Amino acid sequence: YVTDSRRKLKGIVTVKDLLLAPKNELIRNIMETNIIYVSTHTDKEEVASLFGKYDFLAVPVVDNEERLVGIVTVDDAIDVIQDEATEDIEMMAAITPTDKPYMKTGVFATWKKRIPWLLLLMISATFTGSIITSFEDALSASIVLTGFIPMLMDTGGNCGSQSSTLIIRGIALNQVTFHDFFRVIWKEFRVSLIVGVVLAVANGLRIYLTYQQAGMAVVIALSLVATVISAKLLGCILPMCAKKIGLDPPLMASPLITTIVDASSIMIYFFIATKVFHL
Repeated sequence: YVTDSRRKLKGIVTVKDLLLAPKNELIRNIMETNIIYVSTHTDKEEVASLFGKYDFLAVPVVDNEERLVGIVTVDDAIDVIQDEATEDIEMMAAITPTDKPYMKTGVFATWKKRIPWLLLLMISATFTGSIITSFEDALSASIVLTGFIPMLMDTGGNCGSQSSTLIIRGIALNQVTFHDFFRVIWKEFRVSLIVGVVLAVANGLRIYLTYQQAGMAVVIALSLVATVISAKLLGCILPMCAKKIGLDPPLMASPLITTIVDASSIMIYFFIATKVFHL
C-alpha cells in the first residue's frame, strides 16, 4: 500500500508491478489509485462480503481521515463469514445465538438459549387454537373438515419456509435488497400460483375419488391455492421488512413464519368452507 507523508492512503502496488518496473521508476507512476478500502467503522459482515465479491486477499482499513491503520486478510473474512452463517442458522431455528461450540455449551446454557423462543412461539400458537374454537359450529356440522387441517397447515408452513429461506439468503449475499420489494412479490406470486394450482388439482382429485364429495374437493382446492399464495408472500415480505427496519432477517425464518401461516391458513380454510357449505 502506498501512503503519503501523513499516512493517507494513495494507492496500491503489486509485487509483480514492482519487480517488472524500471529501476528508477517512481511508485506514483505504477501504483493503482482506483482501490477499494474500508473504514474502522465498517461492519465486519460488509467487509467479509467484499472478499466474495472481488476475490480479494486483503483489504486496507483507514480512519476518518483516510489514513491507513491496518488491513483485513481473507483468513479474517472467512472467520467472520462462518460466525455470521452460524448465527443466522441458529436464529432461523429460533435459537438465541451463542459463541461457544455445541459440545462446549452446557445443558443449562443450551436451555436458556432455546426456551425464550419456544415459549413465545407456543403462546402465539394458541391463536390458532382460538381460531379453530371459533369455528366449532362449522366443525360440528361437517366433521370431515377437521381431517384436512394438518395438511393445510403443514403445506402453508412449508411454502412459507421455502420463500423466507431463499429471501434471507439472498439478503445475506446482497442479491436481494428492499429496492427489489415489488419484483420479489411479483415473482413469488407467480411461483405460488403455479404451485398452488398443482397442489390443488392433485389433492382435489384425491379427495373426490376418496370421499365422492365434490364440494369438499372444491373447498380443499381453493384453500390450498389461497394458503400457498399467502404463505409464500408472507415468506418474502417479512424478511425484507425486517431488514428495512433494522432487524435481522433470520428472525422472520421458519418457526415464526410457520406460526403466522398456520393461523392464516386456518382462517382461509374455514372462511371458504363456510361459504361453500353455507355453514
